[in-house]
Amino acid sequence: MIKNSVINTYIVKEFLVSTFNVTLIISAAGLIMNLREEVTYFTDYNVGIMLPIALSLMIIPSILINIFPFVIFLSAMWVLIKLKNNGEILSLKTFGLSSTKFVYLLSVSAFFIGIIILIAFNPITSIMVKYYEDIKGSYDLDKSHLASITNNGVWIKENIGSKTNIIKSKRIEEDLLLDISIYSFEDDILKERIEAKSADILKTPWIVKDGFEIKLDNQGKIKKFDVLKFESTFTKAKFNSIYSNLDTISFLKIMTDFNKLSEKGYNERLLSEKKHYYLSLPFFLVLMVCLASIFTLSSNEKKQNIYYIILSIITCVVIFYFKNFSMALGTTERIPMEISVWSPIVILTLFCSVGIIQINEK
Repeated sequence: MIKNSVINTYIVKEFLVSTFNVTLIISAAGLIMNLREEVTYFTDYNVGIMLPIALSLMIIPSILINIFPFVIFLSAMWVLIKLKNNGEILSLKTFGLSSTKFVYLLSVSAFFIGIIILIAFNPITSIMVKYYEDIKGSYDLDKSHLASITNNGVWIKENIGSKTNIIKSKRIEEDLLLDISIYSFEDDILKERIEAKSADILKTPWIVKDGFEIKLDNQGKIKKFDVLKFESTFTKAKFNSIYSNLDTISFLKIMTDFNKLSEKGYNERLLSEKKHYYLSLPFFLVLMVCLASIFTLSSNEKKQNIYYIILSIITCVVIFYFKNFSMALGTTERIPMEISVWSPIVILTLFCSVGIIQINEK
């Protein structure tokens, strides 16, 4: 029992060290690539080099979480090839360890890494992404158009030529702004006020319904209307794009405040997709370990390592492409959201199950 415990600890330790090393390598590569992008973005600003470096350090952890299945895959490949080349796999098998035992130990480790990422690291990376967007947004050259969702409702400010519109709505619901107030200014002078029950913002011009209009240059005369067309530069698509980066919202926040986030105006379908993506992450990490094990443990010949590495990386890229394609189908409502997220997991599970059975027979 003690001997097996020492062996298990040794294998898990090697895997964790491998994961740490791969994480550092990919983080360094990502930092260099992202730093170039940040420096390009701030070309027209006199900010020095420290701000682009700080922003890169803020965004890299979030990017790393999104590609962590690939990190786990490379880490499992690394440690298994290392053990195989050193002859340790054959030696450990003499103590009764089967191929499935290796897979089990690495899979359990990967699963718990996924849980730790969601509970401990994801809330931190979400805050960092929020700071990242706020800082970059403060340097945005276009300040004439602003929109925000607060506890007091939806607020929009837009400039159209010499005209400035300030728009307030109680909430956004599907394509509609409800209980809407519109104030139009010219040269900082209030010219027009519109109060209405709703405004369809799917496209421009908006279709404003059930309200009244006051033109202050016409002695403040009130004019009621059933339907009114209102010219605006904002549409639902443009408004949603402001809140499309759900990396600013942590897994715990989505799970506990899903309805509140939806009421604030976040796209419910995208929230659901993100929630299921997070829930599937630990299982996806386990499957990437299984996939790496299938390719690595299928043969004991060292000369085939390069062949299996190339083949496995190609397979990994195909899996990521298929997973993203499936989620895109869910986002565009071609298939149910739950199916779009979990179907790649189910298919990969079936494939890995067959592969694990085969390597266990060798």
